[in-house]
Amino acid sequence: MIGEINQNNVHLLIPSKLFWLAPRLAKEKGISLIEAITMVYSSDTYKMLAQEDTKKWHWSPVDLYNELISSIPIQE
Repeated sequence: MIGEINQNNVHLLIPSKLFWLAPRLAKEKGISLIEAITMVYSSDTYKMLAQEDTKKWHWSPVDLYNELISSIPIQE
């Protein structure tokens, strides 16, 4: 039986989402992986992902990426 996702364990799902988001952001925006990780962790998208009640942990990495790039200012 699969356990229930709640605020106490939603953090376990985040690394798998970030594993895809950060390299994609780095590649698409021409920034370093460290810069991309910093952007992801400081974004509103990450804050919402870390809150179980938003249910963003259900979202695909592509949907999260689209939300991320629409919510953070990126210098080009």
